[in-house]
Parts: sequence; C-alpha cells; structure tokens
Amino acid sequence: MSKEFNTIDDFNIEDKTVLVRIDINSPVDPDNGLILDDTRLRLHSETIRELSKKGAKVVILAHQSRPGKNDFTTLDQHAKELSKILNLKVQYTDALFSNSAKEAIANLYPGDILLLENARFFSEESLSRSPEEQSRTILVRELTPYIDLFVNDAFAAAHRSQTSLVGFTINTPSAAGRVMEKELTVIQNALDNVEHPCIFLLGGMKPDDSIDVMGNVLGNGTADKVLTTGIVANIVLWAAGHDINDVNRAFIEARGYADMVEKAKELLDKYGDDRVVYPSDVAIEKDGERVDVGIDEIPNNSIFDIGVNTIREYAKIIREAEMVFANGPAGVFENPDFAMGTEDLINAIASSKAFSVIGGGHIAAATNGAGLADEMDHVSSGGGACISMLAGKPLAAVEALKKSKKMED
Repeated sequence: MSKEFNTIDDFNIEDKTVLVRIDINSPVDPDNGLILDDTRLRLHSETIRELSKKGAKVVILAHQSRPGKNDFTTLDQHAKELSKILNLKVQYTDALFSNSAKEAIANLYPGDILLLENARFFSEESLSRSPEEQSRTILVRELTPYIDLFVNDAFAAAHRSQTSLVGFTINTPSAAGRVMEKELTVIQNALDNVEHPCIFLLGGMKPDDSIDVMGNVLGNGTADKVLTTGIVANIVLWAAGHDINDVNRAFIEARGYADMVEKAKELLDKYGDDRVVYPSDVAIEKDGERVDVGIDEIPNNSIFDIGVNTIREYAKIIREAEMVFANGPAGVFENPDFAMGTEDLINAIASSKAFSVIGGGHIAAATNGAGLADEMDHVSSGGGACISMLAGKPLAAVEALKKSKKMED
C-alpha cells in the first residue's frame, strides 16, 4: 500500500516548514485541564521527533474533543506534555491562522516545534466535504503559503473528510507520517495475507459499523467465524428469534439501530449461526449483583455482558485460531462486575498463537489497562478508522494522500 502514497522518506525536509496533522485527542480532567492519559501523545512523538531531528520546522495541527463537551479545551496542556515526552521544547500559540500564528510559523528555525490551537475551534473543521472544497477554506488558504509539506499522521481520524485532514493535500506536497504508515501497512498486510482459521470478534456500541464489517469479511472469505458481543450480539440474538425483552429492544431502538436487526437476519440466513456466532448466555444485573442467564430466559433487565459459558466457548475458538481481529468490548467493562467478558477474551487473544489485531477505541483501552498491549501483534490507535478498513470502506484522508501523489506523478 505504501507505494500508493508518499511517506516522509520521499522528501528532503531539512530547513522545510512541515505541517503535521496528528491526533492527540486525550481524556482531560475538565476541572483542571490536566491530561489523564498521554498514550496518543507518545504515539505521535516518533513522527514529530524524526521531523525535528531531520531539520524541519515542525508545525503541529491537532484537535481536542468537540464543541459542547466538557473536555473541549485549548492545546496548551498538550504542548507541555509533548515537551516532556520529546525532551524538546514545543512552542504553543493560542491561534490557528491569525497574524500571530503566521508570525510564529515564520519565526521558526530548523528543528523547532510549534503546536497550533485546537483545530476544532475553527467552525469549518467539523464539516465533511471533498478535499477540493476543503482546500478553499480559510484555514487552508491562510496557512498554505507558509508550509512546504503536509504530513498526515492522524490515522485515528483518517475516516473523516475534514478540513485539516484533507484540505492541504490539494495544493501542497503531502505524505503519511509514521503512525499512519504503520497502521495502514500492518492492517492491510494482515487482511491481504489471512491465515485460517481467521476469527473476528465484534462488539461495542456501534453495531452498524460492526455489521458492515461482518458482511464484508464473511463475503470475501476473510473470516471463518464472527463472534459477536455487546450490542452487536443483542441485535443478532433478536434477529435469530430470541426474546431479548423490552428493555434491550428499547435500548437498540432508542439509538437508531433497529434497522440493523434485518441486516443481521440476512447475514444469519446467508452464513448460518455456525459462522455468525452469538452468545449462549448473557449477564444481567439483579438485586445489585451480576447474574448469568441463558438466552432463552432473559428477564426484562438490561444485558451488560456475555455470560460465563459464552466466554468459555469463545475463548476455545480464539485459542484454535491462526488470526484474530477484535473490535469493541464485550460489555460494560468500565463496571468491574461486567468486565469479565472483555477481560477474559483479551486474555484469550493474548495467550493464543494467533496473529492478533486489536481495533482502537474502548477495546484498545481495555487491552492497555490489562497490561496486555505488548502481547498483541498490533493495537490500533483508531477505532473508527480501523473498523472502516475492516469493512472495506475507503478512508477519506488516505484517499486524499493517494490523490496527492498521483497529482505529483
């Protein structure tokens, strides 16, 4: 895949001004602005350090949260944390494209690093439009004259066609950063060189994405089995004719996922329940405690996890696999009473012989929390981008990089 777009290796960046888009969206304490987890900052430090050491004038563009959320804030604290991680001074300006921002960029020396303000303070950043349309936004028009190269390292946001992700690729030579390059290479190579049995473990709270993945990987022969958990499993149980009861049906309907039931039924009819695998038991809360019940005796209580028998069944399938892709937690893993499914399946993957790819988001957080990230072959930094790749969908930011290379050729 790397031949389809440029990387940092394709450019002489010494004494060049490089605008690098990273994704350092991090959990932040809303009371004091302190960053609670620096995982993404550390992840992108490799790209930033390399650019700086090669003599580039590094200008960083990033975002934190989105308008209306408690952790929607400036990037002042991010600059301080990056400085500590890099052991290099990261300058910060509370501007994006004003005269003060442009002056700060113009005054950089080779090796200097400057972090611009939260890109989502710019209202047009949230609009999804084509690269051509995004290239005409004020952010791109104002900054383009000041930069020589655009580097996109924000794999976690690569499925979004937003200004800072695709707009600069039209008029500026562009390349993938090291995080972007590694994510695309590892995931695509895994998909291109599948070893069987290949198992997909799909859960979490975004069943539309997971059901798209299910259809894609079963249809193209990538997956031998798809093990379902979370709300995905509840939808498949409903589609299979099991009574998940009013409270769980209402939960699915309230989130706009009722139409997924018919799609799940089509997949069950086409591939059978030996390939679209759903739980044999689930965990509910009763009288303040975890209770496991069979799928034909679910009371009108919310389902919070897969049951012990299902964990045992799924773990056996995982241990016999040659390749495992996992996306989404098995239940409400933030609650210790219902973390068993997520934790035990992560342990099963870590202890298996299978080549393992862990999608980003909550399951990556759970894997890191369990101290098992190093036991996996790849833990993705981007849940949405990773699952889009697994579903066979093009990533807007990657397509923009490919088009940029073609324009240069």
